[in-house]
Amino acid sequence: MDKPVVRDSALLFLRLVVGFVFVFHGCMVFFGHGGVDATAADFAANGVPQPHLSAYIAGVSQILGGACLLIGVLTTFAAGALALFMMCAMYFVHGEHGFFVGDNGLEYPLVLTTALLMIVVFGAGRASLDEVLSR
Repeated sequence: MDKPVVRDSALLFLRLVVGFVFVFHGCMVFFGHGGVDATAADFAANGVPQPHLSAYIAGVSQILGGACLLIGVLTTFAAGALALFMMCAMYFVHGEHGFFVGDNGLEYPLVLTTALLMIVVFGAGRASLDEVLSR
């Protein structure tokens, strides 16, 4: 199989998986487990500044950023912004809980950050609106 085809297929798969994760997680901020108020309470308990505003920003960022990854538009910007968002989550929420996800540790946000950085480095691939719009 042609290397560019494999590369672009892998980038498409990565964007779709990570994009869905962020869209669904952002939707949970607004529609699940108590909504924005519960998310803000969690943020406040973890020392996140301005927890209610931060909860809204988190939810909107995750939904919009995930949607950008899904359709492949503004992909490197969205992936970079989400990577910074995940680094903030690791600092404010997950860092004090150790490594493993079962203990609310760094494991899962670290994997997501790594995946996002791969998208930043390698771009959206040919199966994206970014590619179509750049022609």
